[in-house]
Amino acid sequence: MAKTSELDAAYRATTYRVFLPGGLCDLRVGQASEALRCWLETAGCTRFAVITAYNPGSVATDESVNAERQAALECDLLEGNYEPYAAQNLPDAPDAPQEESCFVPDLAEEDACALAGDYGQNALISGGADGVPHLVWIEEIEK
Repeated sequence: MAKTSELDAAYRATTYRVFLPGGLCDLRVGQASEALRCWLETAGCTRFAVITAYNPGSVATDESVNAERQAALECDLLEGNYEPYAAQNLPDAPDAPQEESCFVPDLAEEDACALAGDYGQNALISGGADGVPHLVWIEEIEK
């Protein structure tokens, strides 16, 4: 599914909960997270991404299929020598599905987009050492 104003609004109206050693961080697009900034600095990381394999193309998919796809994404990350941490995408809309995702430190945005594209995703969350998450549309990178 291509970028639409409705999808953009939905992705921005989501909390991206990241489970890191020492605690969790709730991230929102465009809002700095001091906890994440400090964690990145302590870990010596300069960038991050939040990626899911759930619901490709923003189309609701069977939970067992989503779980299999997410496990495959995690394997791909581990095979790429990344250390993914558990995360969840928690939409504000009560009828929107929650999704498992991965927080991946030191994953370059271009590499994150390529991987997310392999799993049929429309967008992902990416950011730098400042701890500010940004919404990145896959189609913008692929052009």
